[in-house]
Amino acid sequence: MDAKLPKLQVLARSSPEDKRILVARLKALGETVAVTGDGTNDAPALKTADVGFSMGICGTEVAKEASEIVLMDDNFASILTALKWGRAVNDSVQKFLQFQITVNITAVLLAFISAVADPDMHSVLTAVQLLWVNLIMDTFAALALATDPPTEKILDRKPQPKSAPLITTNMWKMIVGQAIYQLIITLILHFAGASILGYDPDNQTQKTELNTMVFNTSTSSKVCFATKFFIVINIIMVGAQIAIVFVGGAAFEITAINGVQWAICLVAAAISLPWAIVIRLFPDALFARITEIVTAPVVAVYKFLARFFAKIGSVFSRMWKSKKTESSSEEKQENNITKEKEAAPEIVVSDGVLANNNPEIQIIEDLEQGRR
Repeated sequence: MDAKLPKLQVLARSSPEDKRILVARLKALGETVAVTGDGTNDAPALKTADVGFSMGICGTEVAKEASEIVLMDDNFASILTALKWGRAVNDSVQKFLQFQITVNITAVLLAFISAVADPDMHSVLTAVQLLWVNLIMDTFAALALATDPPTEKILDRKPQPKSAPLITTNMWKMIVGQAIYQLIITLILHFAGASILGYDPDNQTQKTELNTMVFNTSTSSKVCFATKFFIVINIIMVGAQIAIVFVGGAAFEITAINGVQWAICLVAAAISLPWAIVIRLFPDALFARITEIVTAPVVAVYKFLARFFAKIGSVFSRMWKSKKTESSSEEKQENNITKEKEAAPEIVVSDGVLANNNPEIQIIEDLEQGRR
């Protein structure tokens, strides 16, 4: 059967069980299976498939409940529309993750390195600046990338397998490459900018201008041109960045800079565009091999710590289970003793009878059904 499945094109006069077996076997071979149907006999195959399409007009209720997608117009062309939007959403998520992770890696490492190197543990990026970089810019980027419509070319590529990672090797290559460049540029401006530009390190005004250049370069290097709508969003972000530099000094702890300083920031940020082309030309296989070699010690330490804490967790789990078993057995014993006491008859001894040295014991049985 496995040998015939790749060549199978038509399965005539098949029963519902035949369809279900065919779909299940294709899934076992690693295929992603989609099934269309409108009748009750199609329900087992629709339920077993990865994606089930049922007809909204002529389809039965059983078929609709067994499927994941209902074609409201009973048009098979709607399947292509669903496929295009599904791939577009997946691509938008990947683009946003690539942008988001690059921004966060650069901002976190820049803030951490500058804070550790400073005697007073002050980061070059303030809290308000990090808020602007991580929230405002990411919100604009998510809005731009999430509204990217699908194109006809999106159907030309082969489908991705279910085991394909959300962040691919090519994405990691772009993330690491851009993060390295942006870190190098901003750290050079922060630590060596005063000597390169001839500033006085003790001059507070020039120091604030240098910090403004670091913040401006860090945000400007994150501007990219992915779609037409993203270009509009970038224009808005650039305009907001210019306004922040000129009028937001008190809130962002920066100051206005002159034309030369603006040119330095923009040129340093613009180099990230040709640098992205260089990164893209770097072979993915070679990057994966280098990453495997570099991260091998980290992976080994992670596996060791995972096994170590797993053993500790299993010990505590066994101790907890044994303690819970002992407590439950004690509770059962207490409940049994309580039930025996409640079920025992009451004994009433009359005081007058005891005075005559002729005790009379009256046993009153509890006839209430709830106390037995």
